[in-house]
Amino acid sequence: IEAGRVFLAMPPLYRMDIGKETYWAADDADKARILKQHAKPNSKVEITRFKGLGEMMPKVLWETTLNPKTRRLMRVEIADMLATDRIFNELMGKDPSARFNFIMDRAEEADELDV
Repeated sequence: IEAGRVFLAMPPLYRMDIGKETYWAADDADKARILKQHAKPNSKVEITRFKGLGEMMPKVLWETTLNPKTRRLMRVEIADMLATDRIFNELMGKDPSARFNFIMDRAEEADELDV
């Protein structure tokens, strides 16, 4: 990580079928841009939101996330090692009460939940 050689492949959040064309959106802003650019008033638009990689068929996973020619990579960077370690242990550690407290302390910050 410190050498800048660790990357994460970023799958798309949305599949958008507009007419006969398929577009992939990384986030809500990307989705809005694609709709504005490609959706016509009378065109049929179908939007699928992915919640995890398990929802993708293997071919789609390859085309959108794994294929070196089309994938989006994000470099892993740690700005504050101590804060990162603390958060990681709260969320991934063995103590479930730490996770619960983390969620409850930030519950009011959540403006959109997808359950």
